[in-house]
Amino acid sequence: MILKETTRRRFLTSVGAVGGFAAASLAMPYYARGSSSRPVFTSGVQSGDVDAASGVVWTRVDRPSRLFIEYSTTDKFANAVRLAPFDVTPETDLTGKLLVTGLPPDQEIFYRFVAADLQDINSRSEPIRGEFRTAPVSRRNIRFVWSGDTAGQGWGIDDEGMRTYQTIAYHRPDFMIHSGDTIYADNPIPDEIVLRSGGVWKNRIVTEEKRTIAQTLPEFRGQWKYNLLDEHVTALNAICPVFHQWDDHEVLNNWSPSTDLSADDRYKEKSVAVLAARASRAFHEMTPIRYVAAEPGRIYRKVSYGPLLDVFFVDLRSYRGPNAHGLDEELMPQSRIFGEAQVAWLKRELARSTATWKVISCDLPIGLVIWDDYGKRRGSESISNGDNDAPLGRELEFADLLRFIRDAAIGNIVWLTADVHYTAAHYYDPGKAKFQDFLPFWEFVSGPLHSGTYGPQELDGTFGPEVRFIKAAPGGIESNLPPSSGMQFFGVVDIDGQSEQMTVRLMDRDDNELWRTVIDPQRTS
Repeated sequence: MILKETTRRRFLTSVGAVGGFAAASLAMPYYARGSSSRPVFTSGVQSGDVDAASGVVWTRVDRPSRLFIEYSTTDKFANAVRLAPFDVTPETDLTGKLLVTGLPPDQEIFYRFVAADLQDINSRSEPIRGEFRTAPVSRRNIRFVWSGDTAGQGWGIDDEGMRTYQTIAYHRPDFMIHSGDTIYADNPIPDEIVLRSGGVWKNRIVTEEKRTIAQTLPEFRGQWKYNLLDEHVTALNAICPVFHQWDDHEVLNNWSPSTDLSADDRYKEKSVAVLAARASRAFHEMTPIRYVAAEPGRIYRKVSYGPLLDVFFVDLRSYRGPNAHGLDEELMPQSRIFGEAQVAWLKRELARSTATWKVISCDLPIGLVIWDDYGKRRGSESISNGDNDAPLGRELEFADLLRFIRDAAIGNIVWLTADVHYTAAHYYDPGKAKFQDFLPFWEFVSGPLHSGTYGPQELDGTFGPEVRFIKAAPGGIESNLPPSSGMQFFGVVDIDGQSEQMTVRLMDRDDNELWRTVIDPQRTS
């Protein structure tokens, strides 16, 4: 049975219950409250990477501070557990996050921060609060959402704000997956944009860091701080864990290790490696992603969400070869996109998974042809190379992964992605593919959250994708319609705790259901 939709009234009531906040106060920027003589929180709270026993919580303050944190299983903070305080300084841009462990499973967790000024330890802020629910250890209904692409193509915070986040919050998901392009470091936000249809889009909020492309570490950090000025974003963050991955615009469009910026007059910093390092640091400082000590900066990971669901996050940016290499007939280092270590990890963890559903959250679609240079239709930016033939180049690594999944009889794998700024359902059928050594599977595409909307991309037949549904802007990849056009999209996934069926719905920002399918789990002997 699918969970009943949360109405707007029920949503506002539930938001108002978070730590005793009124819904209206959640919508106000935290930096606008309190006395300047006391620390104030600038960007709300966030939680992420929540499993049955732990989760990461995050906040940011306006000055060097000592953060005190406590949590409880009640919104009145009865029998609260107080954790050891920790300090935040300009070294991390005054952000602080903590992995909270030892939590009870399948339980609402209410948490709050208080900040004490390091210059005057007795000067303390008002508390700031949030909540999340830990994963179950037994079968229950699960709901999560996914989308991607925030504040791109110059479309920033207007009078309506990033309203898709508000629509997502009405569904009260257990968690949200942000599938990449979490920021647009290479897309400045102007004060206004003249619309081709007539009229003017006005960005109500524009910061100095968003008036230019990001090159320095403070500028990369500023991209994140801009998004967190939106009331819908911070309201959702307060009640819903967000699991983050990145794609290209966290650094710059279509970047790979071979990206050449020598002729790009916008960039004084010409090293893409330096830019990527700064972008990665800002990404980890500004999100509630877990820190992996064995591999600092690592984004690929698995989050176990009970016996029905494992989510695998992959990173198709950090380990890829050059975008413009030849179409190798054998798998070579330059033709990899996962990278040898990551694909070995993914195979191993998929084989070990005992969850009914294995969701692979991928920052790029599989069968859509995405060119590094659209004008000349040159260079593979994603996996498919556009020749509709046997696997070559980057397709070889993916073909090897699909063959492994088939040979290991790993069922119930679903791929989720964003990136292309429209929504679609793709079914991959080996009977219709040039490469046929794989089990059939679904890939669902949804986005953007708050960016320009584009027309559909062409499909490559190597892995046999079939479009079962699509909604995209007219006019192809040059359309770039604003968020006010309404064509902002997200997906909702419900897993039934009894039947274990997965229902996937593709939605728009006005909460219209565009398409749905129900997938029965495949039983293995």
